[in-house]
Amino acid sequence: MAVNDAAEPADETLMLAYAAGDARAFERLYGRHRAPLYRFLMRHLRNAALADECFQDVWQRVIAARAGWKPEAAFTTWLYRIAHNRLNDHWRALKHRPPAPEDADERAARVPDPDTPERQLSEFEQRRRLQQALEELPDEQREVVLLRLEQELTLEQIGDITGVGRETVKSRLRYAMDKLRARLGK
Repeated sequence: MAVNDAAEPADETLMLAYAAGDARAFERLYGRHRAPLYRFLMRHLRNAALADECFQDVWQRVIAARAGWKPEAAFTTWLYRIAHNRLNDHWRALKHRPPAPEDADERAARVPDPDTPERQLSEFEQRRRLQQALEELPDEQREVVLLRLEQELTLEQIGDITGVGRETVKSRLRYAMDKLRARLGK
């Protein structure tokens, strides 16, 4: 089952083709999901070395599971479920979330920006406030917000990834958004 380069096959079709031995199908899957998955891991880990390690581990698990993969859920749901489980393993091993680096604000301030200093300061302050507000959320609420807003997953997909029901996901998302609005004054 080879993949036609002109068409845009679904992720599930690509995964089945990869399981049947089509390495190009994996390259396309990886190309589609590489950046969003890495951003998801970085948002949780806030450490490039740890994110790189988890990222590689997630893809190794995808590769290892290819022969037995069945399209019972969307590929994206399955992929982020693997990432979710890998993050849980990491946090269980550490028994805590690492704090942000002490010089995080200084590092962010050193990032060059072609805009005016006033705009740079305003955008930096908004990003900093949003990041702080996200960090203040309970882990379960933060994860739901990131999966919904950054990965644009449905409530059902998020439920499959996190192992909770749709209504629980909806409730966590609502509480998280309420907290973010209150924290950001919107």
